[in-house]
Amino acid sequence: MTGSTRPVIVGVDGSTSASHAVRWAAEEAARRNTGLVIMHACMVVPVHGLHVAGSSEAYADAVFDHGRVLLAEATAVAKEAGAGVEVDTELNSGGAAEQLVGRSASAQLVVLGSRGLGGFTGLLVGSVAVAVTTHAHCPTVVVRDPSPDAVPDRDAPVVVGLDGSPSSDAALAFAFQAAALRGVAVHAVRTWWDLTAETAWQRGLTATNLASIEAAEQRLLTEQLAACAAAHPDVQVHQALTRDRPAHTLVEQSAKAQLVVVGTRGRGGFRGLLLGSTSQALIHHAHCPVAVVPLTQH
Repeated sequence: MTGSTRPVIVGVDGSTSASHAVRWAAEEAARRNTGLVIMHACMVVPVHGLHVAGSSEAYADAVFDHGRVLLAEATAVAKEAGAGVEVDTELNSGGAAEQLVGRSASAQLVVLGSRGLGGFTGLLVGSVAVAVTTHAHCPTVVVRDPSPDAVPDRDAPVVVGLDGSPSSDAALAFAFQAAALRGVAVHAVRTWWDLTAETAWQRGLTATNLASIEAAEQRLLTEQLAACAAAHPDVQVHQALTRDRPAHTLVEQSAKAQLVVVGTRGRGGFRGLLLGSTSQALIHHAHCPVAVVPLTQH
């Protein structure tokens, strides 16, 4: 990689989902005018015992040879998708989460497919997904497999979930950057309703009380948007204040978006983002790629 610009990193395993991630990552690297690094992690289980040294070494060689084939195939996809993007490959030994989290310290972005096999088995259902999205030093984007009849809308907005926390401030900055690179609008969503009608009645929340809360939430949303909107005057901003479950709102909004952005930790409507139902719903059910942005980027 020439120069000091940090690359976009994409993890591959030979799956169709990984190919979608590579294509998305190459296009994103082109937008950011940086390089792309395609990674594959080979997990070789050591075998101990008499008369197995030769076969064990042959097995390891075969695993790494297969990894090289996967990287070559992914490189061809990347070069087709991202015209002029410099593509490098890395073949590593070890666990996928460990390798991706470590590499994220020198990257702008880590990109993953929504389904995995081989080196990234169980990517979105177990510890790998939690480790990467929670511990990566840069934003992580999970690319959903597109619907067979879906037609990409290049004018679709970037949706960002906000709750006023420092983590959502980081997500907001990322969303504005992504929108500016694409020449599209930012759709900022703040969800504050997390009470059932029965609970609201028990707490004595009348229509007047709810209207007062909604007005305060709207004011907080506008205030949170002010700095980024001023820094990006060419980016249109649309606000949405909803009384609904955060997961339901963002999944619904994703149907008309090209990217949904959230922070790694939240409060209020997005409490426990990476440990509860909201993150799982977005990763598994969003209709577009999902970006998870850490509070502190190294």
